[in-house]
Amino acid sequence: MALKTLQDLFVDELKDVYSAEKQILQALPKMAKASSSPDLRRAFETHREQTENQVARLDTIFKQLGASPRGKRCKGMEGLLEEGSERVQDEGEEAVIDAGLIAAAQRVEHYEIAAYGCLQAYATLLGQEKAATLLEETLQEEEAADQLLSKLANGGINQAALSVVGESVEEE
Repeated sequence: MALKTLQDLFVDELKDVYSAEKQILQALPKMAKASSSPDLRRAFETHREQTENQVARLDTIFKQLGASPRGKRCKGMEGLLEEGSERVQDEGEEAVIDAGLIAAAQRVEHYEIAAYGCLQAYATLLGQEKAATLLEETLQEEEAADQLLSKLANGGINQAALSVVGESVEEE
């Protein structure tokens, strides 16, 4: 796609984040299933519901713009989720795996926070007030999800992972 205007960039970035959200929808149930912490599992399940709403908001924005959400694969999210899938497949101590799932999920949240922050700024500059409002709503949800993950990590999951006593396996 030729990026000649900020509007072109806005639509291209919207397509990227749309692809990212669709990929996240597929990953969240796996992360929830891999969680041993009921609170962490619930956080992933709740965020899946939010993500469905975020996709619906993006659909609304695309309709307002008369553009299609199709045509782009978010490679950044693909890589982040591929790394996260390693945590889902890991075997070991439950608390340690939960701590790893949180780390993987926070990487995803930080990616989304950056994306939605930029998109909201572009929408504002372009005079797309309805889109800016919808994007701000999603940005706030992503920031809240990140804060919840930090609260779960600092509220006991990381400490439980630290207290696991066992043999450490190091790569040679």
